[in-house]
Amino acid sequence: MRKTARLLLGTILLVALAVAADREPWEVFAGRRARLLEKLSDGVVVLFGYTADEGETLRNPFRQENNFYYLTGWNEPGAILMLTPPMKERNSPVFDQVNQMPRQILFLPGRDPKQERWTGIKIGPYDEGLRDKTGFEAVRGVELFEKELSKAGAGFGRIYTIKPRPRAADRDPEPERAASLEKLAPLTEIADARPAITAMRMVKSPGEVGLIQKATDTTIAAHLAAWKRVKPGLFEYQIAAAMESVFLERGCWRPAYAPIVGGGFNSTVLHYSENSRRMDDGQVLLMDVGGEYGHYATDITRTIPVNGKFTPRQREIYEIVLGAQKAALAAAKPGMSLRTGPNSLHQIAYNYINAHGKDREGNPLGKYFIHGLGHHVGLDVHDPSSPETLLQPGMVITLEPGIYMPEEQLGVRIEDLVLVTEDGAKLLSGALPREPDEVERAMH
Repeated sequence: MRKTARLLLGTILLVALAVAADREPWEVFAGRRARLLEKLSDGVVVLFGYTADEGETLRNPFRQENNFYYLTGWNEPGAILMLTPPMKERNSPVFDQVNQMPRQILFLPGRDPKQERWTGIKIGPYDEGLRDKTGFEAVRGVELFEKELSKAGAGFGRIYTIKPRPRAADRDPEPERAASLEKLAPLTEIADARPAITAMRMVKSPGEVGLIQKATDTTIAAHLAAWKRVKPGLFEYQIAAAMESVFLERGCWRPAYAPIVGGGFNSTVLHYSENSRRMDDGQVLLMDVGGEYGHYATDITRTIPVNGKFTPRQREIYEIVLGAQKAALAAAKPGMSLRTGPNSLHQIAYNYINAHGKDREGNPLGKYFIHGLGHHVGLDVHDPSSPETLLQPGMVITLEPGIYMPEEQLGVRIEDLVLVTEDGAKLLSGALPREPDEVERAMH
């Protein structure tokens, strides 16, 4: 019995360590909540986590809403977060009431043993050791949320939450959530917490960079495995399957987005995701595939020759795209703009493409670079950002110039993940070959 108990304890500790490795320490999330309270010190902050119906599908297990996860690290359904700043008006009749409340409260739904037979054991608001399990000093049942909000809201005329975007999707829960707060506090302004959280999310912590790097390293291994698999006569979905297999074997929970594996004409379709066509000799294969590790995404694209050897024209276009990426990477540093303005990294890449090479009609190639140069990456593969915000140390972005010529059935995109540093930028995905000779050697 003692040996069995020791083995069981060891298994529990290993599982706990594995879970802990998938997220940052609780103290990091508590620090984010404290910083948000400093930014939004004139109102109560309320964020709703996803319900089970909102956060999971038959294809994928539950995944928390990104803003909620960023502030809590909590990945179980039905939770609510409430942050209450201290009141400054000492003569207010509710001064003591509000200031004696916990600044940070996590509300959890009650346990349902019957449902847990289907979904697994959950953590409830009245379990023991909740500080270690949640990272919160104060945990309440969701049935107490309205009462606690009424107490906190009495000291402020504003409640911050994630308000709906101008064009909310049909499945977007924010409109319903904002309406519920308006109903609970009809005389209180419902303000948007999204801009403040977005500003925080744009600059990654060292822990976030570490998780992104793990997703990136696994994705590099997936790309290299696919390169060994590619040959004429196979289908695009076989390559996608080989890459997803590496994700699962190496600890990525899922792809960060639907894999894009397009050969020939499909390489010119930006978000092609059917992955259903046969790959033929003489074509290129564009693979825009990234994994997700510990909730954090990566985003890498390579374009390779299906038969292992670039044609002269394919190599020419490939080297132009690579040159554009190198030009943007050399200019990437704090204070630069990623997407907007005459000196932006996008403009640098566009100018390079437009000054090198011609199409069949002898025209410059700039018109074939039809998308932005890059985007922020984090909890979402297209992490929220503010276009006018200049690059800062700690930001993680993609640099992904491309040339797409349907008339030649030739599309080339090279996309890498870049960390902005104090004095420049660092390639997080630099271990995956980019030079055409290195790509050909790696395929063989």
